[in-house]
Amino acid sequence: MKCPFCKSNNTEVVDSREVMNGEGIRRRRECEECGRRFTTYEKVDLADITVIKRSGAREPFDRNKVLSGIMKACEKRNISRETMDGVTDRIEAKIRASGTKEIKSMRIGDMVVRELLTLDPVAYIRFASVYKNFESPEEFRKYVLLLGKKRKPR
Repeated sequence: MKCPFCKSNNTEVVDSREVMNGEGIRRRRECEECGRRFTTYEKVDLADITVIKRSGAREPFDRNKVLSGIMKACEKRNISRETMDGVTDRIEAKIRASGTKEIKSMRIGDMVVRELLTLDPVAYIRFASVYKNFESPEEFRKYVLLLGKKRKPR
């Protein structure tokens, strides 16, 4: 593994541990040239799953796109990156468990909405407003009312 700081190929693994419920490995590495440490992750590649967009375009599944949408919805909320990674992990695991080679982007969006519904009401409304393309205050009102009915008390 090449050092991201000095670009040396002489790096050593100093610690490894399982992450994502055993479906990935986190490795701490140290560069033998500059002595700096960095972290790498190893996980199953889901590139063989194709996402079908609303337009009909097809593209490889990208976990980072799912995480990015969740992070935008959770912005300035008291939700840790670890929690957002966990939501993304659950969605990715559901897709993988389905055994499908193709999945509609709307189905992924529905999975995100369901996860956010139980996680945080503001993040849920933010994501739903973009995902469902709200165009009026009435649409926001509908989802806020739905939130009140479906959200489980903590």
